[in-house]
Formats: sequence, structure tokens, C-alpha cells
Amino acid sequence: MPAQTSPRRAAKDMLDRILGQGRLMAEVMAQGALEGLEPADRARAQRLTLDTLRAMERLDRMLQRHLRKPPPLPVRNILRLGALELCTGGDAHGVVNEAVEIAASGRKTEGLKGLVNAVLRKIAAETDRYETLRAPRLPKWLRDPLVMAWGAEAVAGMERAQFAGAPLDLTPRDPAAADTLAATLGAEILPTGTLRLAEPGQVSRLPGFDEGAWWVQDAAAALPARILAPQPGERVLDLCAAPGGKTLQLAAAGAEVTALDISETRLARLRENLARTGLSARVVAADVFEFDETGFDAILLDAPCSATGTIRRHPDLPHAKDGSEFGALIAMQGEMIDHALTLLKPGGRLLYCTCSLLPDEGEVQAEEALARHPGLAADRAALDLPGVEPGWITEEGGLRLRPDYWPDRGGMDGFYMTLLRR
Repeated sequence: MPAQTSPRRAAKDMLDRILGQGRLMAEVMAQGALEGLEPADRARAQRLTLDTLRAMERLDRMLQRHLRKPPPLPVRNILRLGALELCTGGDAHGVVNEAVEIAASGRKTEGLKGLVNAVLRKIAAETDRYETLRAPRLPKWLRDPLVMAWGAEAVAGMERAQFAGAPLDLTPRDPAAADTLAATLGAEILPTGTLRLAEPGQVSRLPGFDEGAWWVQDAAAALPARILAPQPGERVLDLCAAPGGKTLQLAAAGAEVTALDISETRLARLRENLARTGLSARVVAADVFEFDETGFDAILLDAPCSATGTIRRHPDLPHAKDGSEFGALIAMQGEMIDHALTLLKPGGRLLYCTCSLLPDEGEVQAEEALARHPGLAADRAALDLPGVEPGWITEEGGLRLRPDYWPDRGGMDGFYMTLLRR
């Protein structure tokens, strides 16, 4: 990347690729979008990109007041970034000047640098611009099915959670050490036992990182392994295991864990976390449907899904996707449940979960699996855990978590999980 790249230029380029090419932010970064930037500038570019995506619907409404027609996407992204900074306390002179410079340096944008200057100066002069960002909305393709499933009030809460972003959640390797760790880290202990930091700073510099005393894992994502409740010496299979938070939980409980994932790249991070925490698991790179080892006491299947429950952490997702690929994922989830059941020993248990807000990937999958497999039952008693509220338990015996839960604590990822026993 050119040496003159600034955080604002890098953020604009990432927005162009996310919104123009349908790429996820992680993919764009892996392709070198932030090369040439110092760590602090990289963090700022990421923050600008994420905050712009979170507020994009409201930013566009603000910009519409000053535009006769939508300009080309690269110009819109310059305007969005500039408007965001103006609405969040950025220095008006510096924000407007660099936005104009960015427009002037691009072949597709140089002809509209005057427009950029005029629009951002008008926004800088507005006294109510800060109020504009208070009520973001998800894109229609995702918002409509969520409203149908959960209602407009709940979805408004999810949108507020997305706009606020997510704190850092940690799972302690030794739950008995949670109080000590919380005091050392200055963390809150959530009702479910997760440690939460509102402003953590650099993760690798936090106390306990080098010693492997904890790992990063959203509070919702930490519940499937707790519901599965692995016992010392049990043979447990973690399907679609990477990046490995659940594998670490299973291993820390003393189970003999096999962690399987199709991606060698993603498994590399799992192996790093195992090494850092001093935990052990057998790591297998394979396709779920080609793995035919049987006799497991328990299986945790965190199935590939729409990931719509992670919008607090990944505000790029609603804008990089349009839902068109979800049908194939839903079909595959049912097939994975069926295959996983063949790998269990008689009387074994399967924890199915997805980080999705769509019932078709959660409640409906559980209902259909129970209908397909006589003798299969949902274990409601397993959901009786500290911090789990009765209203989160669903009719078919699963646990539904949403980003609008715990609004006074910083929310949680959207998740569905159910424990099925043969």
C-alpha cells in the first residue's frame, strides 16, 4: 500500500470493497488493506470502517438532505466517513480538508471534490448532527425477516446493540479463578460466568494472556459447551471447531477432545490457542461429511450459518451479504445434524448451535431434527444454568439468545442452541 496512505484513506478503500464487491472486512484485511499503516493507525482505520458501517443508514439519511442524487459509491464512502467524524467530535477543518484531498487523488472521484467539500461543510455547520446517529436501522433484506420473527421492538433493540458495538468477553480457563481474574483485569463477571471488559485495549497485553489464563469468547458463545457439560475422560467431538473457543472449554473440563474443521488456516489459530493455554486436543482437518469415526459420548456442532447474530462485532455482514446464500446453508445444517447423530454412541448427546438470529437456522432445525429422528429428545434440564433466564428457553426446548438481551450490560451475540439426546 502506498506510503501516503492514512487511516481515512484505508477506511475508504475498505468500504469500497465491502460495499462495492460484497466482501467481508476480515477478507479485505487479509488481502492487505491495512499494509503500510502503523498499529495505531491500523486500529483507527478499522474503527472508522466499523463505525461507518454501523451508522450507514443514518449517515445516508443525513447526506440525502444535501444531495440531488446519490454520487458514485467511492464518493459516497468519502462523504460517509467525513459525516461520521463530524458527528462524533472530529475536527471539522481536518476532516473536510482530508476528505477533499482523498477525492482529488482518485480518478473516479476527483471531478466531485467540490461536492465533497460543499456537503461536508454544510454538515459541519449543522447543530443537530450528533442527534442523527441515534437510531440506526439494519438493511431491509435482514430487518424484514427479523421483525417477522421477533417483532419491531426487539429488532430496534438489536439495532441499538449493533450501533453500540461489543465489549470484550473472556472465558477463564479455570472458572474457580474468575473472581481473581476479574479483579486483576478490572472486569465485570456476567451472570453466566463470562468476564467482560468495556475498554480492554490491546488484548495480548492484558494480564493472563501469556499464561493462557483465559481466551476471548462472547458470553453467548460460551454457553453451548457449558450446556453440553463434558465430563472428565469423555470422548467429545467438536465439529466445525475453529477458531477454537469451544474446543478450549471442552479440553479445560477434562474431556478427550477431537477438534475438526475443514479449514487448515482457521485451525492454525486453534492450535495457537491450545499451545498458549496449555490445553490439549486432537486436531483434525477434514470435511464433516467425510469424517466417519463413531462412538463419541458427546458432540458439539457449531454449524456454518448466516452469522447474523454477530452483527455487534461484524457490522460489515449486513452490507456485504444479501441473504441469497442462506438457503444452501440451512439445507447443509440439517444434513450435518443427521450425520453427527451417526457418530454418537447409544445414549450420546449432541449440542447443535448457530450464531444466527434466523429461526430457520435454529428453532426450525431443532423441530425438524426431532421429527426426523424418533427417540431423539431435547434436554430442557441442561439449560438450567446460572444466568440463563427462563424467557430465553424456547418451545421446542432450545435456548434463544439475542443482541438486545442484557442491554444495560453491553448485550450479547445472537445464538441458538439445543441439547439433543438419543
